[in-house]
Amino acid sequence: MTTLGFLYPGHHFAEDDFPRMEVLLDAVRLVVNHTDVDEDAYTADALMRTGRPERLAAGVAELQRAGVESVVWTSSSGSFLYGWEGAHEQIAALARSAGVPASSTAFGFVHAVRELGAARVAVAATYPEHIAALFTAFLHSAGIEVAAAHAAALASAAEAAAWELDEVKELALAADRPEAEVMLLPDTALHTASHVTELEELLGKPVLTGNQVAVREGLRLADRRAWSPRLGKIFAEREAPPAPVARWGKGREWARSGRKGRPGRWAE
Repeated sequence: MTTLGFLYPGHHFAEDDFPRMEVLLDAVRLVVNHTDVDEDAYTADALMRTGRPERLAAGVAELQRAGVESVVWTSSSGSFLYGWEGAHEQIAALARSAGVPASSTAFGFVHAVRELGAARVAVAATYPEHIAALFTAFLHSAGIEVAAAHAAALASAAEAAAWELDEVKELALAADRPEAEVMLLPDTALHTASHVTELEELLGKPVLTGNQVAVREGLRLADRRAWSPRLGKIFAEREAPPAPVARWGKGREWARSGRKGRPGRWAE
């Protein structure tokens, strides 16, 4: 049993996505610990306060007691608002506090887009436009082109958590462009775990959502794969079996690298 840890900002938003995903994945335990949020507001100051190192460090003790193999800061905005370098510093401090590999949902999007082999994406954001623009800037720092971005301009995570599937669909359709290879919905307050495949059918392309990529990132850090077609394209395809050692030498490492000539998926 692989045990993964998640620091989820606040309470009563879309944290119920995690038990749903745990049921769909084989032999994976998802442990969620809530961090304190002093203000539920989609403003830069409020969102950055959720990701302060001392606030994240305060949440790791419960995860350590659960024996987690990795920790993911399950907030997109509470990471990408720090910028590319600042977000790296944030998760480095979290890893030191937790004593296990750590990352954030923002980096989870980068790694998931790379695994899908996509170069161009669309962003469907619940945030105000200036916050969404900082997410696209973060993606640009990773070498990912953003073909289009649409901002719904909600004021808080509570508003996003109250959305029904029809509203999520409308957001995704508003952001979609034919040239975008993948659709990104970064807000971890949106309920999406039950709807990824339906969104992919609607758009005709892979869909990456906040809580989905957070779990995929935790698995990546733990060097563990899990599959469930109900969680979308990123979870739908099993790896090829290990290549014969006699032919490839380190056959297992080659086969697990994802594609010939590239480093393994755990590499930055």
